[in-house]
Amino acid sequence: MADNASDLTPSRMPSILPILSVNFVGTLGFSIVVPFMVFLVTDWGGNALVYGVLASTYSVFQLIGAPILGRWSDQIGRRKVLLVSQLGTLASWVVFLVAFYLPTDTIIQVDSGLLGQFALTLPLIILFFARAADGLTGGNVSVANAYLADITDDVHRTENFGRMAMSTNAGFILGPALAGLLGASVLGEMLPVIAALLISVVASVLTYFGLTDTHADMLRTKPGLSNACKVFGQDTKEVYRLKGCSETPKTDLMRLPRIPQLMLVNFLVMLGFSFFYIAFPVHAATRLNWTVTDTGIFFAVLSLFMMLVQGPLLARAAKVVSQRLLVTGGGLILGLGFVALFWNTTPSIYLAALLIAVGNGLMWPTFTAVLSEFAGKEHQGAVQGMASSLSAAASIIGLIGGGLLYDWMTAWVFLLSAATITLAALVAFALPHAGSGKPAGAVAGAST
Repeated sequence: MADNASDLTPSRMPSILPILSVNFVGTLGFSIVVPFMVFLVTDWGGNALVYGVLASTYSVFQLIGAPILGRWSDQIGRRKVLLVSQLGTLASWVVFLVAFYLPTDTIIQVDSGLLGQFALTLPLIILFFARAADGLTGGNVSVANAYLADITDDVHRTENFGRMAMSTNAGFILGPALAGLLGASVLGEMLPVIAALLISVVASVLTYFGLTDTHADMLRTKPGLSNACKVFGQDTKEVYRLKGCSETPKTDLMRLPRIPQLMLVNFLVMLGFSFFYIAFPVHAATRLNWTVTDTGIFFAVLSLFMMLVQGPLLARAAKVVSQRLLVTGGGLILGLGFVALFWNTTPSIYLAALLIAVGNGLMWPTFTAVLSEFAGKEHQGAVQGMASSLSAAASIIGLIGGGLLYDWMTAWVFLLSAATITLAALVAFALPHAGSGKPAGAVAGAST
């Protein structure tokens, strides 16, 4: 097996099963914390705001760590960086587990009309350190995708990335369900954390023994033309430009046709979904009186619905419905799903899960395809990078803001999510059909 991706030919492409296994196990370990994290926060003195800040801690530190890990993976190899990421996650679970053995004495008590009532305890502070450590080394998803790209030829690229998405969805289905089962034991929330730690050990072992190293196919020297001019002291200037090597400023990207509207849709969808993501676990624990098992089952069912919609339903709908209508209609259905969460009955909650899965499953994959088309080949990486940055910013704002708003508004925050998503759907409806004009890259090229 060659160490460099450039040495790989279609006949020598390695199996993608090891990286799929690493991705599945990593997702399983991450998703297992979703159902019970809010119970720990409230038991250790926090409220919805503290839960929101805790959830955003991972995202904030991932913003710092992921770009660094990505660059390292280009330089020293994907496998090494994936192993660093997995070991960082393993260390974070060890820190997490330590919190269970610490006294829950109050260090700081807060009683504010703005922030609500909560206490900072030593286990809660340790929990913040654990999530920060995991986020700082949390570049495993992007590096895993880069690894898959390294070992995949063009013929099988779409198929293999589809398999990667399926492994992710499978992890998100099994993780919450497993958390629900383990959380019902006598050890309570400690057992899922122990399970996550053991899963992280398995992921580290799979990374070390199951993956061979790959590197980015990077240009390490500046090309030039050999000629005699410099020998005789003549000054020469290169007149070539490497396609894709120049960086486009974000201000120029926002001048590309339809990109500002698409970025607004991207931001609004992530903001509305983040309100839901942080508010619903608190709502389930405090208003619905759900247990860890109830919450785990809900998220497992939601993930299962999502996988079914993004597979056969979307494939059929895309053949008969335009992209604009899929994005707009999916957004409106998603908004209705958030509205259904307002009523505290089990049928309405699971109806909401179905509507959220259908709406998001139709809207989001279609939206990413539309964004890719309008970005064009020349600006694809820059546009996707800007969209990722805006998504991260929206997530941080939504997670912290959603926790704060839930303390003020309780279930009304779900209607705010619905309004935000509906606004995104209306902005998307104002866009022309994808493919109705030149892609953004072509227009930009003509203007220069």
